[in-house]
Amino acid sequence: MKLAKIFLTIVVMFSLTGCLWWDTPTSGTRTPEALYMRGQEAYQKGDYEDAAEIFQRVTEEYPLSECAIFAELGVGDSYFSDKDYMSAEASYLDFMEFHPTSKNLPYVMCQIGLCHYEQTLEIDRDQTETRMAVTSFEKLISRFPSSKFSFLAEKKLRECMKKLGEHEFYVGQFYFNIGQYRAALGRFETVEARYSELGMDYKTAYYIREAEIRLAEEEEKKIEEAD
Repeated sequence: MKLAKIFLTIVVMFSLTGCLWWDTPTSGTRTPEALYMRGQEAYQKGDYEDAAEIFQRVTEEYPLSECAIFAELGVGDSYFSDKDYMSAEASYLDFMEFHPTSKNLPYVMCQIGLCHYEQTLEIDRDQTETRMAVTSFEKLISRFPSSKFSFLAEKKLRECMKKLGEHEFYVGQFYFNIGQYRAALGRFETVEARYSELGMDYKTAYYIREAEIRLAEEEEKKIEEAD
C-alpha cells in the first residue's frame, strides 16, 4: 500500500505539470488536471472509493489528456489501497493492454504481483494466490531485471517461494504422521528439489531419511510375512 501511495504522489507532481503545458486551470474544476487533483486529494485522505471514481472520470471525460494515463494508474492504486485486489488487478491489466510500451510497466507489473501476494493464505491453506504471485514477479524480473521494482519483486518472490516450500513440507509431514511414508517422501523430495536454501534444508533432509527408513522397514516386514 505504501508503494502505491509513494508512486501516486510522485506521479501527480509530473503529470499535472504535463497537463498544464497545454491547459491553464482558468475554468475551475472543468479541467483534467483539476479533476485529477481532486482524485489525488481524496486518495491522500484515504477516501479510496471516491478517488477511484474521480480518476475514472478523468479517463472517461478527458481520454486524450496527458492526465488520463496517470488517472488510469490512480484507479488501480485506489483499488489496491482499498484492498480490493481483484479490481486493482483488472485495472492494472487494462493498463498493460492499452499501454504496452509505457515506462510505468515495471511498477504496474509489480503491483499485479502484490495483488496476489496480499491474498496469499497460511501454509495449511490453498496456495493458488501464492503461485500466481510467483508467476507475476518472475515475469517482471525477467522483462525488467534492472528496474527498482524488480528488486522489490525479488524479495517478495523469495517470501512466496518459502511459503510454497513450507506448504509442501506441511503436507509431507501430515502424510508422515499418518504413516503414508511414500506420499510423504514425494513431498519432502519436492521441497528439496524446488525450495532449497530457504531455511528448510536441514529438517527436509531429516524427514527424507526417516521416510526412507520407514519405507525400508515396511518392505522388510512384507518380505518376512511372505516367508
